[in-house]
Parts: sequence; C-alpha cells; structure tokens
Amino acid sequence: MKLVMGVDLETEVELSPAAKSEVAVFSPYSSPSTALLLQRRVVAWSKETGSPATVRVLLGDRSFDLHKDPLVSKCKYFSEASASLQSGNDDVELPASFPGVCEAFEAIALFCYGDAVALDPFNVAAVRCAAEFLGVAGLGARCDLYINQVVLQSWDDALIVLQRCQPLLPVAEELLIVSRCVESLAFMACMEILDPEEQRRDLQPGAGAATRALVGRRWDAELVKELAARDLWIKDLVALPFDFFKRIVQALRRQGMKEKYVSPVVLFYANKWVLSKKTHKFWATTDEAVDGETDANRRAAAILEGVIGLLPAESAAVAAGGAIPVAFYFALLSRSLTLELSDESRTKLREQVASNLQFARVDDLPLPEEETDRSIADSREVRAMESIVSNHAASVQRKGAEAVSELWDRYLVQFAGDPKLRPERLAELIGVIPAGDRKTHNHLYEAINTYLVEHRGLSGEEKATLCGHLDCRKLSHEACIQAVQNERMPLRLIVQALFVQQLHTHRAFTECSDSFRCTHSGELVPGAGGGYTPSPGCPAIPTSQPLSSSSPYDSHRGPRDAKLRARDDASDYETASFRIQALEQEIISLKQTLKRHNTLKGSASARREREGKEPSFRVAADAGTPAIIKRRATVSGSCIGSMRWGSQRRCASRILRVFARLAVFGRGCRGGSRASAAQQQSNQIARRTVEV
Repeated sequence: MKLVMGVDLETEVELSPAAKSEVAVFSPYSSPSTALLLQRRVVAWSKETGSPATVRVLLGDRSFDLHKDPLVSKCKYFSEASASLQSGNDDVELPASFPGVCEAFEAIALFCYGDAVALDPFNVAAVRCAAEFLGVAGLGARCDLYINQVVLQSWDDALIVLQRCQPLLPVAEELLIVSRCVESLAFMACMEILDPEEQRRDLQPGAGAATRALVGRRWDAELVKELAARDLWIKDLVALPFDFFKRIVQALRRQGMKEKYVSPVVLFYANKWVLSKKTHKFWATTDEAVDGETDANRRAAAILEGVIGLLPAESAAVAAGGAIPVAFYFALLSRSLTLELSDESRTKLREQVASNLQFARVDDLPLPEEETDRSIADSREVRAMESIVSNHAASVQRKGAEAVSELWDRYLVQFAGDPKLRPERLAELIGVIPAGDRKTHNHLYEAINTYLVEHRGLSGEEKATLCGHLDCRKLSHEACIQAVQNERMPLRLIVQALFVQQLHTHRAFTECSDSFRCTHSGELVPGAGGGYTPSPGCPAIPTSQPLSSSSPYDSHRGPRDAKLRARDDASDYETASFRIQALEQEIISLKQTLKRHNTLKGSASARREREGKEPSFRVAADAGTPAIIKRRATVSGSCIGSMRWGSQRRCASRILRVFARLAVFGRGCRGGSRASAAQQQSNQIARRTVEV
C-alpha cells in the first residue's frame, strides 16, 4: 500500500455528479481534481491527529466535512465564526454573495491544510476573490503575483481571466483584476498593430482592408462576420461581453491607437451581436429566454445603445478616413426601428446617419422587407428617412445639399411604382427637399413618370400637381426629348419641355459655331490687322497663320517626315506641270485657228480687188465689208475678238480663274526650285495670253 503524507492513495474517494461536472467546467488544467485531493487530505489529517472532521461547510447544494483547527488558523472568516462553532453548531453556511464556485473553496481548504494550490488562468480569478472574501492570509498575494507575472504577459491567458471575471463582479473589479486584464489586452493589441512583422499583413485583408472591402456594397452581416474572423485578435475581442469590450475600446483609444483601427472593431462587434440574424435567432430559441423574441430584442437593444455610444464623432469619422462604411450607419438605423431605444440613443444615431447622407448610395437607404397592407411610403423606414432628410435640409450647417437631393430622388424611384401610394403622399415626399437644392430634375422626372405608369387613373389636376414640382430647365436634353414624347405628361409640361429643348438646340449650335470660329480663326482672318475676338467660351488663339505659311511644327519633325514632304512636293510639281502644258496646247490651238480664219478672209478680199468690176449698190456695200473686217481684225486679232460680248466675258472669267488657281497652287507648293519654275511658267503663259 502506497502512502503519501500519511494518505492512502489507493483509497477511492467517490465524487458526486455535481462536483464532477463543476470540476470539468472550472479548469481543464487541474489534474488530479482539487476535490479528490481535498478529500484525501482530510482523511490523512484525521489519521494523523486522530480527530474527526467536525465542521460542515455548506456552499450551495454541496457540503464539505472539514477540521476546525486548519480553518480557524488560516481563514479570518472562520475565526470570526469560531464562537458559533464552540456553541455546538457544527454547520457553517457560506452566503450567496460568496465569489467563485466550489472549486475555489476547495483550493482554499487545501491551502488551509498546508498543501500548495495549483493556480492556472481558469481558477486564479476565482481563488483570488474567494481568498479575499474569507480573509485567507498569504493566498491573495500569491494569486496577484501569478496574475502579474504570468497572466498579463499572455494574450490568451489575459483573455481567459477576463472572461472568468464576469460572474465574480464586483469583487473582481474591486481587486483590479478586470482593469489589469483590460489594460494588458489593449496594450498587446496596440503592439499587434505597431509590430513591423504584423504590418506585412497589408497583403492580407486586415481590419482596415476588411472595412474598405465593404465600401460601396450593400450590407451583408454574414460577409462581415467572415471578414472579422481573419484577424484573430479582433475575433477574440468580439466574443467578450459588452461591458468588457467597451472598456477595452476605451483603453485602445486612451493608449493612442488610431481610429481607423478602433472603429472596425466596433463595427464587427455590432454586426455580430446586433445585426446578425443568426445571433437573434439563437437568443430567441435559447432555454434561458422566457419570451424568445422579446428577450432577444431586449438584449440587442442594450448592446446597440452601447455601440452607439462607442461610435466616433463626426470629426473623428472624417479623420478615420472612412474607417466605417456608410452602409453600416443605415444598417443600424434599420435595426433600431425594430428595437426600443432611449430617445438619446435614437437621436444620436439619426444625427450620425444625417452626417453621412452625402456619401450614401440609394441601396444603403432602408426599405421594408415584408409586405403589409399599408403603402411603402407610410412604413416606419420611409418615415424615418423622411425625418432625417427633412432635418438635414433645414439644418444651417448642412453639407452636400445637391448630393442629398439626388439621393432622395433616387430613393423615391424605388417605391414610386407602389400601387398603394397616394398622389398627395408622393407630393409630400417630393417637397421634403427644397426646390433650390435640386441641381437636376432627371431622377425626379423618373419617379413621377414611374408613378404615372402605375397609376393611369389620375385626373388632370392630380397630374398637374405632381408635375408642378418639375422644372424643365433642370432636365437634361435626353430627358426633355422623352418628356416631349411622353403622352402621360400634362400638355403644359410638354410645351415647356419643347421650349427648353429648342433652347438646348440653339445653345448647342451657338457653342459649335463659337468653337469652329475659335479653331479656324487663323484661316478666316489671315491679316494681322483684323484680329478676331473669340467668344468667352472659346480658347484664344495667339497668332493667326495664313494658309500659305508653313506649319510651326515642321521644325520638330524627323527625317521620315522630311522624305514624305519631298515626295508630296514632287507630286504637286508634276500635277502643276501637266496642267500648264495642257493649257499651253489649248492656247496654241486657238491661235492657229484664228490665224487660218484671218488668212482665208484676206485672200477673199484680194481676189475681189483683182477682178476690178464696178460694184452695184449692193456690191459697193459688199466692197466696204473687207475694210470693216480688216479694221476689226486689226483691232482685235485675238480669239476673244472673234466672239460675242457675252462669250468674251465668260471665256475671260474662266481663264482668269484658271490662272488664279494656278497662282495660289504655286504659292502653296513647298517644292523649292521646281515649284518656283512652275510659278514662273504660269506667269509667262498669263502674259502671253494678255498679249494675244
């Protein structure tokens, strides 16, 4: 038989089922169990001293048979109760306020019997609080030393101790166990962010990257939970009770962590405990809930009020650089409509939503998820948004009025097709935004048109009332065209849209004309003296360049461009030479024809003179004809002189136009000496033609 300190280790001590379950929950590190060690120690003490266990300690539904002397010598609580023990009352019942579970008392009882207590993160908080309550000398200091040197140096141990402090309040708070764990966790979280090795996680989705991935997307609670699980330290903090989580967030800010890292932690916590439908369903179906749905909403409301208090102020949110997506505020707003919040929390949340209206998207704004007998416009979601937007429009320091007005018009489009929507209610919602805040009426026109499509039985007066909010001058050109062709619109609006469309067309033509004049001002006004002043919308041209001038970019061109210019010049020169040669051939042909004609007329007159006949009156008259012909031939020996006056003008004009084109063509050529030769040749042809 094996004996250790006088105790028979082979003696089996049977534990009650309650003790077994409690030991299993309390500390997985205890081996063998504290209850088994205590019972063996009591048996050994009885054998050593020969005195039985005369004191029965009652704690909850369990009882412990112990000896009086060890308890009185080590515990102040039992020392004060020694008077009742001497009177013959052997039962001592610990009050309900006793901190810790039965294993904590078992550890203290072992300490009173002189054995060492095995401390670990799972039992140190309970043992410390129980030792303080019973007044055990020496054990409290040993627990504090273990906490400072072991627990607070490890993230996991500090987290375990903090979670174990939840049922030990307020004693654990008075002993500074909670505050020490909170400050240690906050410090290690800051070191996690500042660690250079951890900063390499930028390639992985961390807290900041996770929230940036949510920007511009509809809120999805399950997706956010997946993103939060990628950072283990955030996942651990999110699992804490809200009171401890709140203190850690405050400690993070107090120790200097940037808001862009703190705000996502608050976001992930609210998403898990307030916005997640799975959490709500779990709370509603748990055995602890008396009325499942009501209890779940009550717990969510308490956490939501705390989260609203942790949200950064407007200036801090701006400094955080968008660490919290705008959709998060609207998701909280939508959830708050189903919960009973205090007026202060509800007002603060709506102020946060109003400050982010200018950055919101229409998908962020809440709409009822279930269909009811009422119109969507009369739902609590739409009425809440109506109140927020109305307060924002009436605010003196409002920001982004144009963006908010466009957002509101897009929001109206979402439910304008509701068959239950009344025209006066739609007009009331349209009037939430002041008329001057709307820069464009395109989305407002879309909302009204959608309403008219679904409500074809409206009277002309109701249509006129709704369309009276539209200003055709703030419609785009495409919207005006659609309004003119829309048969559902009142005639007055169609006429206004048609007039505005004409103004748009006239303005477009004017801008095109001004742009053309600005672009080609150098071509239209080649002289330096007649400067052209462009309209204010057109860019000024510093210097007008005539057509014959060379391009200012020629000097920047390379050898390849020079070869291309030489090839073009050669082609232009060959074309000009061909035209000049054809014109010369035509002039030579005309001169030969005139010469033959004059020769034939001269020979006929000479033959008549050689015959010497007396001419009659008619003959005399004919005899005078050659003189006249000679005079005419002498005066006008050219091809033009033999034509009628109208033909002469047409021929001269045509030849002059040909010469003018050749002259301009010659000036525009950049072919060097060959272009100059073509110019001289054309000038000589012109002079010869004038002489002829």
